[in-house]
Amino acid sequence: MTKSDPFRYFKTRREIIRLAVMLYVRFPLSLRNVEDLLHERGIDVSHESVRYWWHRFGPLFAAEIRKRRIASMKSSRWRWHLDEMFVKINGEQHYLWRAVDHEGEVLESFVTKTRDKKAALKFLKKAMRKYGNPEVIVTDGLASYGAALKEIGAEHRQETGRWMNNRAENSHLPFRRRERAMLRFRRMRSLQKFASVHASVYNYLCGCRPLCKKFFDWMGDRVRTCVRPFVAA
Repeated sequence: MTKSDPFRYFKTRREIIRLAVMLYVRFPLSLRNVEDLLHERGIDVSHESVRYWWHRFGPLFAAEIRKRRIASMKSSRWRWHLDEMFVKINGEQHYLWRAVDHEGEVLESFVTKTRDKKAALKFLKKAMRKYGNPEVIVTDGLASYGAALKEIGAEHRQETGRWMNNRAENSHLPFRRRERAMLRFRRMRSLQKFASVHASVYNYLCGCRPLCKKFFDWMGDRVRTCVRPFVAA
């Protein structure tokens, strides 16, 4: 059975849609900033179109990236860094749990209202179900991690110490910049959706700077090629 084309009923070229979604997710830009950048390339689209493309194709692109990387991420089982960050949703404090491997790539993101043992256990089970069991788990001094690891029989893998979890702390910075550009979030569901997509896209484009440059150079050539007839007209 052949898989249906997700771009089938869209008049806009798929290269333009991919470029708009990648720009919005990767860089701290608003929807209108993306609209202006595309307009400079000769592409006349509304910021509402960018919003619709992001909601429709953002999770799809992230799933493609994640599927390709999980098969080749055996080294991510060596060492995990776990940390939680505070996120405001409509003035209420929530927690975004994040698992980062030893190379700084975000493996899993999970949003909860609390940071107790139950939330930590649910987050760990979700991450291990996708990526397997790591050899070492580095955490901060939060007691919820120890209680959750003890329940699943992995307390001997836990390591805590000063500055040992800087890998996870530094991984929060790109998401914080993106959060400020979006003027925070209004629902847990939208936060969970964007955190997952942002992690996959950021891992793919920032894992290797030459790869990121080649991608946007290639995408720019494709966009210039498809809009040249309209610019000439």
